[in-house]
Amino acid sequence: MKYSEARMGRIFTIRLEDGDVVHEAIESFAADRSIRAGALIILGGGDRDSRLVTGPERGDARPITPMTRLLESVHEVAGVGTLFPDESGTPILHMHMACGREEETVTGCIRQGVRVWQVMEAILFELTDTGAVRRFDPTLGFNVLKP
Repeated sequence: MKYSEARMGRIFTIRLEDGDVVHEAIESFAADRSIRAGALIILGGGDRDSRLVTGPERGDARPITPMTRLLESVHEVAGVGTLFPDESGTPILHMHMACGREEETVTGCIRQGVRVWQVMEAILFELTDTGAVRRFDPTLGFNVLKP
């Protein structure tokens, strides 16, 4: 386990609009308001043709080859995530969502592009006084949090 401490900063209530791509909208919002780090909760509707990363093809393979899942119709969504800068200082959202329709639910990472259907509501809790950053891990093949 690796960790660091942070302090609570501002808290934002955000309404994402129909067609917004979640990670793009949140990262842009954070950059425009000089939010370096944060934690988020989100809920609302995910539109058809949104994509989730639903796991690695093989858990023991390195680098990791992700599997993706296309949402073929509108889904109810609930998600949690963290926001930390990459090595260049750009805020990067890492969020997982559970997306449900009728009796089926799929959960995954939203980096492939989840679009808002009508509305999503997010609460962003800013974290201050933290040096945590996302850095590329060549063994895994993606950025990981370095507290």
